Amino acid sequence: MARIEEATLKRALQIVGLAGVLALLAPLALAQETHVSREGGAWGQEITGSLAAVKNLRVKVDMGSVVVHGGQQQGINYVVHTHFGNSSEQDARRQFEQYKVTAYVKGDTAWIVGDWQGGRRPRHFSGEFSVMIPREMALVKLETEGGNVDASGVVGRVEAESGGGSMRLDDIGGGASAETGGGSIHVGTVSGDLGLHTGGGSIEVQHANGKVVAETGGGSVEIQAGAQGATIETGGGSVQVRQCNGKVKVSTGGGSVDLSDVGGPAEIETGGGSIRLTSAKGHVHAETGGGGIELYGVPSARAETGAGGITVKLVNTGGERNDSDLETGAGDITVYIAADVAIDVRASVDMGNGHHITSDFPDIRIGSEGDKWGPKTLTAEGKLNGGGPTVKVHTSSGDICFKRASR
Repeated sequence: MARIEEATLKRALQIVGLAGVLALLAPLALAQETHVSREGGAWGQEITGSLAAVKNLRVKVDMGSVVVHGGQQQGINYVVHTHFGNSSEQDARRQFEQYKVTAYVKGDTAWIVGDWQGGRRPRHFSGEFSVMIPREMALVKLETEGGNVDASGVVGRVEAESGGGSMRLDDIGGGASAETGGGSIHVGTVSGDLGLHTGGGSIEVQHANGKVVAETGGGSVEIQAGAQGATIETGGGSVQVRQCNGKVKVSTGGGSVDLSDVGGPAEIETGGGSIRLTSAKGHVHAETGGGGIELYGVPSARAETGAGGITVKLVNTGGERNDSDLETGAGDITVYIAADVAIDVRASVDMGNGHHITSDFPDIRIGSEGDKWGPKTLTAEGKLNGGGPTVKVHTSSGDICFKRASR
C-alpha cells in the first residue's frame, strides 16, 4: 500500500512539474489563427497571432508591406493579410499555403517571418503584415523584398529595409536607418541619428535630434529641422533645408539647393543648379557648374559658378572668419558688407569694356587698365575697419558692386 501511495505521489509531482514548465512557456507560445474569405473579385487570407513581449523584434518577409506601431499593450499582436486574384477558392488556398508565415520567440528576440516556398511568385499575390508592439522595445528590424514599410511609436532603434517600397518612420526614440531600392522615405520625428538611403526616391525629414545622412540616386531631399548637422547627396534632385544646427554638406548632380538657417559651416555643390542660403554661423563653400549663388548672413565664403551671378552678404557672427573667394565665369557679383566687418578687399574684372566696379565705401579704390578702344581690365582694393581676412572677387565678364549691408 505504501508503495502505491509513493508512486501516486511521484506521478502527482511530475504532473505539477510539467504544468509549471508549461506555465513558464505559455507567455512565449504562439497563438495563431487562419481565416480565408471572398474579398470582392479576389480571395483573402487573414492570419492573426500573438507573441510574448521581449526586447527585440525582427520581421523578415519575402513579399508584402510591413506596418509596426508601438502602443501600451503588454505583448506583440500581429495580423497578416494576403490577397490572391480572381480564381477558385481551392486555387487560392493552394497559393496561400505556398506563403508560410511563422512567428516565434528566440532568446530576447521575437521573429515574424513570411517565406514564399513555391516556385515562381504569382503576379496577383500580395500581403500586408501589421504588428502592434509595446513602445519600450529596444530594437525593431524590418525587412521586405519589395513592399512598403511603416514604423512608429518605438522607444528604441528602428532599422528598415525594402527592395523598392516606400518608407515611413515617425515617433522613434532611438536612432533609425531606412534603405530602399527606389521608393520615397518620409521621416516624422526621430530622436537619434538618421541614415536614409534610396535608389531614386525623394527623402523628407520633419525633425531629427541626431545627425542626418540622406542619400538618393536622383530624388529631392527636404529637411525641416535637424539638431546636429546633415550630409545630403542626390544624383540630380533639388535639396531644401529649413533649419539645421551643426555642419551641413550638400551634393547634387544638377538640382537647386535652398538652405535657410545653418548653425555651423556649410559645403554645397551642384552640377548646374542655383544655390541659395539665408544664414550660416560658419564658413560657406558653394560651387555650381552654371547657376546663380546667393549667400546671405555668412562670416566668410568661397563661391564659384561657371556662368551665374553671385550675391554675398558678409556679417560678423562672432565665430571664426576665413578668407573669402567669389568667382564667376560670366556674371555680376554683389557683396553686401556689414558695418562691423573688418576685411581686405581685392577685386577684378577681366573684360572690363562695358562693365563697372562700384562701391559704397571710400576706402575701396577702383582703377582700370587699357582704354576704350582696346581690352580693359578693372580692379579694386582697400581695407575696411582696419583690414582683416581677404575677400577676393573676380568675374571674367560682369559688374562688381560693394554695398553697405542694412540691418
